Amino acid sequence: MKNTKKFLAVTLAAAMTAAFAAPVWAEGTIATIDDLEGKIIGVQLGTTGDIFASDYEGDEAGTVIERYNKGNDAVMALKQGKIDCVIIDEQPAKAFVEKNDDLTILEEDFALEEYAIAISKDNTELKDKINAALKELKEEGTIDSIINNYIGDDTKGKTPYESPEDVDRSNGTLVMATNATFPPYEYYESEEIVGIDADLAQAISDKLGMELQIDDIEFDSIITAIQSGKADIGVAGMTITEDRLKNIDFTDTYTSAKQVIIVKK
Repeated sequence: MKNTKKFLAVTLAAAMTAAFAAPVWAEGTIATIDDLEGKIIGVQLGTTGDIFASDYEGDEAGTVIERYNKGNDAVMALKQGKIDCVIIDEQPAKAFVEKNDDLTILEEDFALEEYAIAISKDNTELKDKINAALKELKEEGTIDSIINNYIGDDTKGKTPYESPEDVDRSNGTLVMATNATFPPYEYYESEEIVGIDADLAQAISDKLGMELQIDDIEFDSIITAIQSGKADIGVAGMTITEDRLKNIDFTDTYTSAKQVIIVKK
């Protein structure tokens, strides 16, 4: 009898310990967008995913948005069971899932978007020049070539962008603010920032006869850097939104993208 009581006491204590140690996030599988309510959603601070996910914040289901400085931090939190999913751009999502075989991307897209270059509202002359350069680069097929060099199993690595040898760079320096944690758009390869946006900015600089300087800063500091004049442009997979247009302007768009949902398999 004593042994039975002792066993029950130990079992009860273990159960109580497990209960208090159990995660507080909502249980259940996320299979579609409809399953997001009541879950803990991870996003990168200040991104389009953050903006779109904010619509769920404070709903009756108790949905919680956890914001991280880097997309990789959100992915690590998902792997550790601290959150239920991550909403992020499609191509970075693919890069994360490729490196983490315990994660997957839902087939249903969360949102469609278009990327553009952020620029100061006062810098209309530079905006016009960049739009003219983008138009030429699109017509020449250079933008498609840059994107294909980073995206697509059949095209990846086959069309690297190279600046023309005879570029006159006497028109000064174009300072680009970015957040180099967003492959394949901007990321580090050794100590160099590379990616679609880096090559695109280089191609634009070549058209404008300027040197390119890339500054790696936090994503949610890019708009402030443009407003203060520390950067001329922001190129970081940025989508045109009403909130951002209150503070900055955008060039013409240069590519389309998707917001997707990463979950555990």
